[in-house]
Amino acid sequence: MTRVAIIYHSGYGHTRVQAEAVRDGARSVPGVQVDLVAVDDSPYPWEVLDRADAIIFGSPTYMAGVSAPFKAFLDATASRWAEQGWKDKLAAGFTNSAGINGDKLAALQHLALFAMQHGMVWVGLGLLPGNHSSTGTPEDLNRLASFVGAMAQSPADLGPEAGPSASDRRTAEHLGKRVARIARGWHPDAGDADRSATASTVAA
Repeated sequence: MTRVAIIYHSGYGHTRVQAEAVRDGARSVPGVQVDLVAVDDSPYPWEVLDRADAIIFGSPTYMAGVSAPFKAFLDATASRWAEQGWKDKLAAGFTNSAGINGDKLAALQHLALFAMQHGMVWVGLGLLPGNHSSTGTPEDLNRLASFVGAMAQSPADLGPEAGPSASDRRTAEHLGKRVARIARGWHPDAGDADRSATASTVAA
């Protein structure tokens, strides 16, 4: 069974809606078990994350970065980093802000660099930018034109029932499905096994 873990923080509920869309996309892939957990849960779900084949990180973008509760979680992974316990797991990310831009790219870059420090393998969105030509519409997938991960925009003065938009939720579903499909065929130790087999043959 392939396992995908989604861990997120949501200050006002909007990023939670985005996280649930990522979950729905991931669990649409046969043979994949999906765990959706919030950093507000105490203690942090280390067992769920350690056994996952892929971890998808999600945070709202606050002041051009991830939220304080999510940054606290990232810092708490130091023991995993020191032992490279998450090395070769797949990783991906998503974020939401009130602004159309909102410097969401900075938050996604933060997540990607964090994953790389852990030795993880980052999975991007894998979509061309939507809504970028005269025939495009705000209903296109990837309407915010991200490549690193899934972006969403929600009105700051309204609750999660008003955002993210339907296209942003579909984009999040796409990310979850893409990560799950790649994780199902991800065998990071295959190369080592092949090399060991070759070495044994040569030694014989």
